[in-house]
Amino acid sequence: MNNLPDFPWDRLEPYKERARAHPGGIVDLSVGTPVDPVPGLVQDALTQAADSPGYPYTHGTVALREAAAGWLARRHGVRVDQRDVLPVIGSKEFVAWLPAYLGAERVVFPELAYPTYDVGARLAGAAGTAADGLLALGPQHADLVWINSPGNPTGRVLPVEHLRKVVAWARERGAVVASDECYIELGWEERPVSILHPDVCEGSHEGLLAVHSLSKRSNLAGYRTGFVTGDPALIKRLLEIRKHAGMLMPQPAQAAMTAALGDDRHADEQRERYAARRALLRPALERAGWRVDHSEAGLYLWASDGRDCWDQVGALSENGILVAPGEFYGTAGGRHVRVALTATDERIDAAVRRLQ
Repeated sequence: MNNLPDFPWDRLEPYKERARAHPGGIVDLSVGTPVDPVPGLVQDALTQAADSPGYPYTHGTVALREAAAGWLARRHGVRVDQRDVLPVIGSKEFVAWLPAYLGAERVVFPELAYPTYDVGARLAGAAGTAADGLLALGPQHADLVWINSPGNPTGRVLPVEHLRKVVAWARERGAVVASDECYIELGWEERPVSILHPDVCEGSHEGLLAVHSLSKRSNLAGYRTGFVTGDPALIKRLLEIRKHAGMLMPQPAQAAMTAALGDDRHADEQRERYAARRALLRPALERAGWRVDHSEAGLYLWASDGRDCWDQVGALSENGILVAPGEFYGTAGGRHVRVALTATDERIDAAVRRLQ
């Protein structure tokens, strides 16, 4: 494991300390961790399932799988059999270990991407290739292709036509396409579409996986709840591996996840909170000299004032605002910063005032 990169967030510590020294305190817009309350019905479901002395099922309860399948059909026009839903202990662990589960030798991920795609390739001893255009790979074989729409860090939404081309390319070559869709309910100017939508995959989920998380939708980052679904043969294979590995979501967390997936009201309310914060923060950044690129969806603003990303991080930290440097997500991000919407209304207001 000596080929793993240094954990990037450690490099932000000096800037965090500088931001903390601001008389009005730090406005942390870097990591993107939820700050709003866990919905009451989810907390109730968790506590009601607290007396869970036995081992939970790796495959999850039928109720959980039916809730996930119902949510996909209701909100995203995707139909899956509940047997083809597999809970994961937060989507990050699944992203990190999927290449190893598949025995992948080459993993492709976007040029600007969540760093765990690359980490997962390294953990599996696979070659990782950053490429936005699959044709650029030429004759290279790929076992696993990651896509992420809406994207982190850019907030870019991939259109249906693009997704169809990725699916066709992968099927011609026997590659698996894994779509990280954890921001799918946070479309602003564009509406994201799942890789499993019939307009994309023509009704067949062969070779496709969609990964979902409740961290952003339901403020459940601390509960570590997510799921993967798609190709029945792949899900069966993954289930068997996870049984052997003891990858078990605790029963109380399963109950909480079931409740969250069955309720849309709290998710709509949370979406409105983020929309209101975005409506304040984006124009404030633009007035202060930052250009916002992409950012049609998701929880981040992909911003640049033209300087090196660390110079931008430093300038904002002087005002008590902490953001993430774009190079954390790939060399193509060297002149951008990622600005999260995950701060309280009071902290967003503070950031807006400081940017004036």
